[in-house]
Amino acid sequence: MTAPTQSQQAERFRGLHAGPRMLVLPNAWDAISARLIEDAGFPAIATSSAGVAWTLGYADGERISRGEMLAVVRRIVQGVRIPVTADVEAGYGATPEAAAETARGVIAAGAIGLNLEDATDEGLLLDLTLQVERLRAVREAGAAARVPVVVNARTDAFEVKQWSPAERFAAAVRRANAYRSAGADSLFVPHVSDLETIGRLAREITGPLNVIAGPPAPPLDQLEALGVRRASLGPRVVQATLGLIRRIARELRERGTYDAMADLVIPFGEIQRLIAR
Repeated sequence: MTAPTQSQQAERFRGLHAGPRMLVLPNAWDAISARLIEDAGFPAIATSSAGVAWTLGYADGERISRGEMLAVVRRIVQGVRIPVTADVEAGYGATPEAAAETARGVIAAGAIGLNLEDATDEGLLLDLTLQVERLRAVREAGAAARVPVVVNARTDAFEVKQWSPAERFAAAVRRANAYRSAGADSLFVPHVSDLETIGRLAREITGPLNVIAGPPAPPLDQLEALGVRRASLGPRVVQATLGLIRRIARELRERGTYDAMADLVIPFGEIQRLIAR
Protein backbone atom coordinates (compact mmCIF):
# COMPACT_ATOMS: atom_id res chain seq x y z
CA MET A 1 0.00 0.00 0.00
CA THR A 2 1.38 3.39 -1.02
CA ALA A 3 2.04 5.80 1.85
CA PRO A 4 -0.12 8.94 1.75
CA THR A 5 1.48 12.11 0.43
CA GLN A 6 2.00 15.10 2.70
CA SER A 7 -0.94 16.83 1.03
CA GLN A 8 -3.16 13.80 1.57
CA GLN A 9 -2.15 13.67 5.21
CA ALA A 10 -3.01 17.36 5.57
CA GLU A 11 -6.48 16.82 4.14
CA ARG A 12 -6.97 13.75 6.32
CA PHE A 13 -6.01 15.77 9.38
CA ARG A 14 -8.29 18.64 8.40
CA GLY A 15 -11.16 16.19 8.10
CA LEU A 16 -10.66 15.02 11.67
CA HIS A 17 -11.92 18.41 12.87
CA ALA A 18 -15.31 17.68 11.30
CA GLY A 19 -15.56 14.01 12.26
CA PRO A 20 -18.30 12.42 14.33
CA ARG A 21 -16.13 12.67 17.45
CA MET A 22 -13.98 15.41 18.95
CA LEU A 23 -10.33 15.25 17.87
CA VAL A 24 -8.08 14.51 20.87
CA LEU A 25 -4.36 15.23 20.59
CA PRO A 26 -1.91 14.27 23.36
CA ASN A 27 1.16 16.40 22.63
CA ALA A 28 4.57 14.82 22.01
CA TRP A 29 7.99 16.35 22.55
CA ASP A 30 10.33 13.78 21.02
CA ALA A 31 10.30 10.70 18.80
CA ILE A 32 9.59 8.12 21.49
CA SER A 33 6.75 10.08 23.12
CA ALA A 34 5.21 10.48 19.66
CA ARG A 35 5.57 6.76 18.95
CA LEU A 36 3.88 5.86 22.23
CA ILE A 37 0.95 8.17 21.43
CA GLU A 38 0.64 6.65 17.96
CA ASP A 39 0.81 3.15 19.43
CA ALA A 40 -2.08 4.03 21.76
CA GLY A 41 -4.26 4.52 18.67
CA PHE A 42 -4.49 8.27 18.25
CA PRO A 43 -5.00 9.42 14.63
CA ALA A 44 -2.53 12.31 14.70
CA ILE A 45 0.29 13.87 16.72
CA ALA A 46 0.57 17.45 17.95
CA THR A 47 3.89 18.67 19.24
CA SER A 48 4.35 20.57 22.49
CA SER A 49 6.50 23.66 22.02
CA ALA A 50 7.05 23.83 25.78
CA GLY A 51 8.01 20.16 25.92
CA VAL A 52 10.50 20.49 23.07
CA ALA A 53 12.01 23.63 24.59
CA TRP A 54 12.32 22.12 28.07
CA THR A 55 13.92 18.95 26.67
CA LEU A 56 16.60 21.06 24.98
CA GLY A 57 17.20 23.21 28.06
CA TYR A 58 15.18 26.31 27.15
CA ALA A 59 12.30 28.02 28.91
CA ASP A 60 9.06 28.16 26.96
CA GLY A 61 8.22 31.30 24.98
CA GLU A 62 10.37 31.34 21.83
CA ARG A 63 13.67 31.09 23.70
CA ILE A 64 14.40 28.18 21.37
CA SER A 65 15.30 29.00 17.78
CA ARG A 66 13.13 28.19 14.82
CA GLY A 67 15.78 25.81 13.50
CA GLU A 68 16.09 23.85 16.73
CA MET A 69 12.32 23.54 17.07
CA LEU A 70 11.87 22.35 13.50
CA ALA A 71 14.71 19.85 13.82
CA VAL A 72 12.75 18.11 16.59
CA VAL A 73 9.53 18.32 14.55
CA ARG A 74 11.35 16.57 11.69
CA ARG A 75 12.51 13.76 13.99
CA ILE A 76 8.97 13.30 15.27
CA VAL A 77 7.55 13.21 11.72
CA GLN A 78 10.15 10.62 10.72
CA GLY A 79 9.24 8.46 13.71
CA VAL A 80 5.51 8.03 13.08
CA ARG A 81 3.14 7.18 10.24
CA ILE A 82 0.29 9.46 11.25
CA PRO A 83 -0.02 13.22 10.55
CA VAL A 84 1.98 15.62 12.71
CA THR A 85 1.01 19.21 13.44
CA ALA A 86 3.67 21.48 14.91
CA ASP A 87 3.36 24.06 17.66
CA VAL A 88 5.62 26.85 16.44
CA GLU A 89 4.59 29.40 19.07
CA ALA A 90 4.22 32.89 17.54
CA GLY A 91 6.15 31.98 14.39
CA TYR A 92 9.62 33.24 15.45
CA GLY A 93 9.15 36.79 14.25
CA ALA A 94 6.28 39.27 14.30
CA THR A 95 6.07 39.93 10.56
CA PRO A 96 4.06 38.10 7.90
CA GLU A 97 7.35 37.21 6.23
CA ALA A 98 8.62 35.52 9.41
CA ALA A 99 5.36 33.57 9.77
CA ALA A 100 5.60 32.44 6.15
CA GLU A 101 9.22 31.36 6.63
CA THR A 102 8.20 29.32 9.66
CA ALA A 103 5.36 27.71 7.69
CA ARG A 104 7.78 26.75 4.92
CA GLY A 105 10.04 25.22 7.56
CA VAL A 106 7.16 23.24 9.04
CA ILE A 107 6.30 21.86 5.60
CA ALA A 108 9.95 21.05 4.87
CA ALA A 109 10.09 19.14 8.17
CA GLY A 110 7.23 16.97 6.93
CA ALA A 111 4.48 18.27 9.21
CA ILE A 112 1.01 19.06 7.87
CA GLY A 113 -0.22 21.70 10.30
CA LEU A 114 0.87 24.37 12.72
CA ASN A 115 -0.22 26.51 15.64
CA LEU A 116 0.31 30.25 15.36
CA GLU A 117 -0.34 32.40 18.42
CA ASP A 118 -0.92 36.13 18.81
CA ALA A 119 0.79 36.76 22.16
CA THR A 120 3.76 39.08 22.66
CA ASP A 121 6.59 39.03 25.19
CA GLU A 122 4.96 41.98 26.95
CA GLY A 123 1.85 40.02 27.91
CA LEU A 124 -0.24 41.77 25.26
CA LEU A 125 -1.52 40.66 21.86
CA LEU A 126 -0.27 41.46 18.40
CA ASP A 127 -2.31 43.98 16.45
CA LEU A 128 -5.33 42.16 15.04
CA THR A 129 -4.74 43.34 11.47
CA LEU A 130 -1.13 42.22 11.62
CA GLN A 131 -2.07 38.79 12.94
CA VAL A 132 -4.60 38.37 10.15
CA GLU A 133 -1.87 39.22 7.64
CA ARG A 134 0.43 36.68 9.27
CA LEU A 135 -2.20 33.96 9.01
CA ARG A 136 -2.80 34.77 5.36
CA ALA A 137 0.96 34.59 4.74
CA VAL A 138 1.02 31.12 6.31
CA ARG A 139 -1.87 30.02 4.13
CA GLU A 140 -0.15 31.39 1.01
CA ALA A 141 3.10 29.60 1.92
CA GLY A 142 1.20 26.33 2.09
CA ALA A 143 -0.47 26.95 -1.26
CA ALA A 144 2.87 27.74 -2.89
CA ALA A 145 4.32 24.49 -1.53
CA ARG A 146 1.22 22.56 -2.67
CA VAL A 147 0.61 21.40 0.90
CA PRO A 148 -2.73 22.60 2.33
CA VAL A 149 -1.25 23.16 5.77
CA VAL A 150 -3.83 23.01 8.58
CA VAL A 151 -3.69 26.27 10.54
CA ASN A 152 -4.65 26.30 14.21
CA ALA A 153 -4.89 29.99 15.08
CA ARG A 154 -4.34 30.67 18.76
CA THR A 155 -5.40 33.72 20.73
CA ASP A 156 -4.09 34.39 24.21
CA ALA A 157 -6.83 36.90 25.00
CA PHE A 158 -7.55 35.20 28.34
CA GLU A 159 -3.99 35.91 29.48
CA VAL A 160 -4.17 39.71 29.13
CA LYS A 161 -4.09 40.81 32.76
CA GLN A 162 -5.22 44.39 32.12
CA TRP A 163 -8.61 43.28 30.79
CA SER A 164 -11.73 42.33 32.68
CA PRO A 165 -13.17 38.82 32.17
CA ALA A 166 -15.80 40.26 29.84
CA GLU A 167 -13.14 42.07 27.79
CA ARG A 168 -11.06 38.89 27.52
CA PHE A 169 -14.03 36.86 26.33
CA ALA A 170 -15.08 39.47 23.76
CA ALA A 171 -11.54 39.76 22.43
CA ALA A 172 -11.16 35.98 22.17
CA VAL A 173 -14.34 35.67 20.12
CA ARG A 174 -13.56 38.68 17.93
CA ARG A 175 -10.04 37.50 17.19
CA ALA A 176 -10.97 33.85 16.65
CA ASN A 177 -13.66 34.80 14.15
CA ALA A 178 -11.29 37.18 12.35
CA TYR A 179 -8.70 34.39 12.16
CA ARG A 180 -11.31 32.04 10.75
CA SER A 181 -12.13 34.59 8.05
CA ALA A 182 -8.40 34.82 7.28
CA GLY A 183 -8.28 31.09 6.53
CA ALA A 184 -7.61 29.40 9.87
CA ASP A 185 -8.96 25.85 10.05
CA SER A 186 -9.40 25.75 13.83
CA LEU A 187 -9.36 28.32 16.60
CA PHE A 188 -7.29 27.70 19.72
CA VAL A 189 -8.33 29.46 22.93
CA PRO A 190 -6.15 28.33 25.86
CA HIS A 191 -6.20 29.48 29.51
CA VAL A 192 -9.88 28.68 29.96
CA SER A 193 -11.24 25.65 31.79
CA ASP A 194 -14.71 26.38 33.17
CA LEU A 195 -17.73 24.77 31.53
CA GLU A 196 -19.78 27.94 31.08
CA THR A 197 -17.02 29.90 29.31
CA ILE A 198 -16.03 27.01 27.07
CA GLY A 199 -19.65 26.47 26.06
CA ARG A 200 -20.09 30.15 25.21
CA LEU A 201 -16.89 30.13 23.16
CA ALA A 202 -18.08 27.08 21.21
CA ARG A 203 -21.37 28.82 20.43
CA GLU A 204 -19.93 32.21 19.44
CA ILE A 205 -16.82 31.15 17.50
CA THR A 206 -17.64 30.30 13.91
CA GLY A 207 -15.10 27.51 13.37
CA PRO A 208 -13.84 24.42 15.20
CA LEU A 209 -12.84 25.34 18.76
CA ASN A 210 -9.63 23.94 20.26
CA VAL A 211 -9.09 24.07 24.03
CA ILE A 212 -6.52 22.58 26.40
CA ALA A 213 -7.62 19.33 28.00
CA GLY A 214 -6.11 17.77 31.10
CA PRO A 215 -6.36 19.11 34.65
CA PRO A 216 -8.05 21.44 35.53
CA ALA A 217 -10.25 21.20 32.41
CA PRO A 218 -13.49 19.17 32.35
CA PRO A 219 -13.27 15.54 31.16
CA LEU A 220 -13.19 14.88 27.43
CA ASP A 221 -16.84 13.79 27.19
CA GLN A 222 -17.96 17.07 28.74
CA LEU A 223 -15.77 19.11 26.39
CA GLU A 224 -17.24 17.26 23.43
CA ALA A 225 -20.79 17.83 24.68
CA LEU A 226 -20.05 21.57 24.94
CA GLY A 227 -19.18 21.68 21.23
CA VAL A 228 -15.38 21.59 21.42
CA ARG A 229 -14.01 20.02 18.22
CA ARG A 230 -10.33 19.69 19.12
CA ALA A 231 -8.86 19.01 22.56
CA SER A 232 -5.10 19.09 22.85
CA LEU A 233 -3.16 18.36 26.01
CA GLY A 234 -0.57 21.10 25.40
CA PRO A 235 2.19 20.76 28.02
CA ARG A 236 0.12 18.57 30.37
CA VAL A 237 1.59 15.20 29.35
CA VAL A 238 5.18 16.40 29.61
CA GLN A 239 4.36 18.15 32.90
CA ALA A 240 2.96 14.89 34.29
CA THR A 241 6.00 13.00 33.00
CA LEU A 242 8.34 15.45 34.71
CA GLY A 243 6.28 15.14 37.86
CA LEU A 244 6.82 11.40 37.78
CA ILE A 245 10.56 11.84 37.30
CA ARG A 246 10.63 14.17 40.31
CA ARG A 247 8.69 11.63 42.39
CA ILE A 248 11.04 8.80 41.36
CA ALA A 249 14.15 10.89 42.10
CA ARG A 250 12.90 11.95 45.54
CA GLU A 251 11.92 8.40 46.46
CA LEU A 252 15.33 7.09 45.40
CA ARG A 253 17.14 9.82 47.32
CA GLU A 254 15.03 9.70 50.47
CA ARG A 255 13.98 6.05 50.76
CA GLY A 256 16.05 4.03 48.30
CA THR A 257 12.92 2.28 46.99
CA TYR A 258 11.23 1.99 43.58
CA ASP A 259 7.49 2.18 44.31
CA ALA A 260 6.84 5.20 42.04
CA MET A 261 8.06 3.33 38.98
CA ALA A 262 7.11 -0.23 39.88
CA ASP A 263 4.02 -0.57 37.68
CA LEU A 264 5.14 1.83 34.94
CA VAL A 265 8.38 0.40 33.55
CA ILE A 266 7.89 -0.56 29.90
CA PRO A 267 10.08 -3.58 29.08
CA PHE A 268 13.31 -2.60 27.38
CA GLY A 269 12.70 -4.89 24.42
CA GLU A 270 9.23 -3.46 23.86
CA ILE A 271 10.64 0.05 23.60
CA GLN A 272 13.35 -1.15 21.24
CA ARG A 273 10.76 -2.80 18.97
CA LEU A 274 8.55 0.26 19.07
CA ILE A 275 11.29 2.72 18.11
CA ALA A 276 12.92 0.43 15.52
CA ARG A 277 9.64 -0.47 13.82
